[in-house]
Amino acid sequence: MWPLNPSQKEVLRFAVSCRALTLMLQALFNAIIPDHHAEAFSPPHLAPSGFMDQIVQSSAHSIPKPLMQLAVDKGYRIAEGNEPPWCSWDLPLIYSYIQDVYWNVGFLRYYELKQIPNFLLAAPVTVLVSCATWTYVTTHPWLCLTLGLQRGKNKTLEKPNPGFHSPQVFVYMVHASVLLLFGGLCMHVQVLTRFLGSSTPFMYWFPAYLLQNQEPLLRSLEKIPGKPLMEDFTLGQKGLRNPIMGLLYNWKTCSPVTRCILGYFLTYWLLGLLLHCNFLPWT
Repeated sequence: MWPLNPSQKEVLRFAVSCRALTLMLQALFNAIIPDHHAEAFSPPHLAPSGFMDQIVQSSAHSIPKPLMQLAVDKGYRIAEGNEPPWCSWDLPLIYSYIQDVYWNVGFLRYYELKQIPNFLLAAPVTVLVSCATWTYVTTHPWLCLTLGLQRGKNKTLEKPNPGFHSPQVFVYMVHASVLLLFGGLCMHVQVLTRFLGSSTPFMYWFPAYLLQNQEPLLRSLEKIPGKPLMEDFTLGQKGLRNPIMGLLYNWKTCSPVTRCILGYFLTYWLLGLLLHCNFLPWT
């Protein structure tokens, strides 16, 4: 195996640790809350029969009666011999039919009083991406008005800027804003967090930008690289390796913005790990 530099070893160690922790927590949670309804989806236990008998029986009945009864008990819609409407479409897309009929997916269809808890679940990521978009637009108004085609007479834009306010970030800002608008109006809003989190890096760059600009502990590290002002900020004898761990160790001295960002991501990660993998209402 090729030699790894210290940063690559740290990333690999972090990934392996997260995977091991995920498997351990999932096993523990499955032991605490077993799935008692798993047998309802098991195939019916049939009497032993020959191979040819099973083939004849499966061909005679396209859908087994126990499965049909299970669908009726669960409240599912059954075609009852009639051809579903999507079969006669010019472009027969069953997924679009399922979204429309079964999931009630459509423009403003999710805006109901009973969905308020789901809107609260999606509120943090909505506020995060909205604030990130507003921050970037107010910083480069002319760049946004011209859709990134003209940078105006601002000489600062001509200089290399690898940070959050770089002109190259404009396309990611537009992409994240369109996804947020589409997801908030036409989708189930509780999926916004994983929808945006898996589709755009923009929602991660903005919290990193806030931490770098509004956290005094991180600014002290930039001024004195390798020599943090607080002894608790170091991890062992090798010095600081992960600033996030240093912030967690110094939670009480962190700024309110840092506490909100770290608290939200850690809470969402832990609850999502425990609930979503066990088919509980979480996304």
